[in-house]
Amino acid sequence: MQIHTNNDQKELKLHGDYTFPLCLSDERLSSYESGSFLWHWHPEVELTLIVEGTILYQINEATYCLHAGEALFCNANTLHAGHMDRGQDCVYFSVTFHPRLLYGFENSLLYTHYVQTICEDPAFPSLCFCPDVPWQKEVIDAMYEIYSIHHHGAVAKELKLQILLLQIWTKIFEHRQTVPPVPLSTSRQRERIRAILSYIHANYAEKITLEDIASSINLCKSECCRLFKSQMKESLFNYLLSFRIEQSLPLLSGTDKSITEIAEKTGFSNPCYFTKIFRERKGCSPSEYRKKSSALSLSTPSSDTAAASR
Repeated sequence: MQIHTNNDQKELKLHGDYTFPLCLSDERLSSYESGSFLWHWHPEVELTLIVEGTILYQINEATYCLHAGEALFCNANTLHAGHMDRGQDCVYFSVTFHPRLLYGFENSLLYTHYVQTICEDPAFPSLCFCPDVPWQKEVIDAMYEIYSIHHHGAVAKELKLQILLLQIWTKIFEHRQTVPPVPLSTSRQRERIRAILSYIHANYAEKITLEDIASSINLCKSECCRLFKSQMKESLFNYLLSFRIEQSLPLLSGTDKSITEIAEKTGFSNPCYFTKIFRERKGCSPSEYRKKSSALSLSTPSSDTAAASR
């Protein structure tokens, strides 16, 4: 499993619908390929409650090491990704909602004064909640209530969920001034990072040079590399290789294309180099990965079979 995005890294998954734009979901890092979900963004706000284990959660240039009982706010339209911490799995609860669930309609007082001021503030991309800070514990407690409603149901479920989200938003609004703002220069750097990612995602199947990427954002090659490393905590070349490997996985598990064809379609110069990098990243060869995926698929009952067995 992996998050599906367009070339601009916008997640394609729907988070609720227009009638009630809220998505509640139980997630586990090990369910994603490589134990991580890739960089993406969406117009919805996301609240994450760590249920078990630890996660390295990246939001723009910040990396949070979150443990069970902690939570995180990721603002709308903000790049984020998550990874295992030293191979440890993490179970977490995701609350993803469109801000209009809070304000009702455009240009309302709730929108202009309480929601727009947060959602359109590039200096406020994220906020971590720890249980040893009283007001943050209240946010975490409200998230546990949402978690309980999701798993056990409740009378007037939607009303209670909206009330809890408004309570959380009130706490964020009241205390946001205690969070150091992100410098404006950093906001400009983020836009360049988005442009780099968009270029890679649109052109990964072709031969890409550092000069191509740097030219796409009007920077010299050395500054482009420095910017990416400082913001993304890995080298540009390493990210490109990792992204290409991730794009090869559904081709290996879901098609009968040859290893040579898959190497070509994911931007590798030859199948030997593809196999070498794949083994380094995945601990097995592409052929071995394909066999494991095929065996796992055969051992997993179909939805019809599973339904019949209930």
